[in-house]
Amino acid sequence: MAEEVLDYLVVGAGPAGLQLAQHLGHAGRRYLVLEAGSAPGHFFETFPRHRTLISINKKHTGYADPELRLRMDWNSILAEGDVDPILFTGYSEKLFPEAGTLLRYLADYAAKHQLNIRYDTRVTRIRRENETFVLTAGDAEYRANRLIMATGVTKPYIPQFPGAELIDQYVDVDVDPKSFTDQRVLVLGKGNSAFETADNLIEQAAVVHVGGPRPVKLAWRTHFVGHLRAYNAGILDMYQLKLQHAILDGDVREIRKDADGYHVKFAFARADEVIKEIRYDRVIGCTGFRFDADLFDEDCRPELTIDDRFPAQTPSWESVNVPGLHFAGTITQVRDFKKATSAFIHGFRYGVRALAKVLNERYHDVPWPHTELAAKPDALTEAVITRINRTSALYQQFGFLGDVLVVDGDTARYLEEVPVDRVLENPPDDAYVVTLDYGPDHDKIDPFDFVARAAQDKANDHGEGHYLHPIVRHYRRGELVATHHVTENLENEWDKEVHVEPLTAFFTREL
Repeated sequence: MAEEVLDYLVVGAGPAGLQLAQHLGHAGRRYLVLEAGSAPGHFFETFPRHRTLISINKKHTGYADPELRLRMDWNSILAEGDVDPILFTGYSEKLFPEAGTLLRYLADYAAKHQLNIRYDTRVTRIRRENETFVLTAGDAEYRANRLIMATGVTKPYIPQFPGAELIDQYVDVDVDPKSFTDQRVLVLGKGNSAFETADNLIEQAAVVHVGGPRPVKLAWRTHFVGHLRAYNAGILDMYQLKLQHAILDGDVREIRKDADGYHVKFAFARADEVIKEIRYDRVIGCTGFRFDADLFDEDCRPELTIDDRFPAQTPSWESVNVPGLHFAGTITQVRDFKKATSAFIHGFRYGVRALAKVLNERYHDVPWPHTELAAKPDALTEAVITRINRTSALYQQFGFLGDVLVVDGDTARYLEEVPVDRVLENPPDDAYVVTLDYGPDHDKIDPFDFVARAAQDKANDHGEGHYLHPIVRHYRRGELVATHHVTENLENEWDKEVHVEPLTAFFTREL
């Protein structure tokens, strides 16, 4: 009897894999999720190492609208056709919840939707036979026409320098701060895992240095939540107040281990490349993770990018060199790397929803869902104003996902939550792309300096505002011909005359 060839195999039962499975099941597709762990969210059984999530769980918002509440809920995943969705905010009151709570939530989500998951099934090889993907796990083989990798980044990314193999790594270092009492510790990395590790040690260790080649970037300035969050920034306070701990900018040239500890040759970036040898009792590498492409046979191995850390992807989250191989979850951050939110649940949940539409459109002849309206200024304005005052997708995936108004004669089609790059890849003849985004050079403005904000009571059509605000761009056959900025608002409410009238005038001119 021939083995069944499924429509889709999904590797990984983390948040992205679970949500995609729900979408596939709702659409009636034949799918199977393969998961190496014995329960959903295996990654979160270990990470973050210190067991506190930095994804916001703001339960009390003052909003009754569930769509608006999702703007402040960074841990819930979505479900197609579910009138009573299961939300993470029902599991914890904490703004920064425990990682174990997320595990309970994901298990309940999988059970509620009766997802087709095979646990304790670790994929060890991926190959292609003609147009079919064949996955090996133990003694079993699984086949599908399309493959979606939702595995996340599972291997440490370790910079190469002499002695790198001697140091502890974030993935398995001791997290008991008492084991570092009175020691000198170097933490390599400038992201949240590095500062999470450092903050765990600052009460017990004598000296903690956090080092890396680039300056620290703060999330409250760049608006990229993967940059250093205030929650993990305690060591910055101690550094500035001269309490022994410090931040080092530069590169490690070499590490050797002697009887008295680690000797690190560090090249300081802001001191004319001065190289200094510093002794430490412990060195911990917190330099990030990478995608594991070793599972793939050579003839179907996805091309990698960004220091070979992520699979290179098209605007449809498909491998650039392996047709039919798509990606979901945190590994899709390659499309908006360190700009928007695809690396995190509150970002990639909308990417997963859009990916399901991409798969329906490409492989099952199901058009992207849309509504039709009259191509008249008042109608277009009303549709846009209604959406931007509710949408959580455009709010979270700022500048990356957009609503699209395709004008054809007297009618317009309104498509929601389309990857902007995908729109421009195959541009309609006449289209408006609506996004929420920050102003130009917003990450160069220190929000705690006295910098005047754009006036909220008058039209600001030239984009002077730095804060999040709606932007409508008009394209003709892919060429940008006009841009309209809806003036920013402190409460993110764009429904006053100062927002509506200029947008109506813009549509009137462009139509």
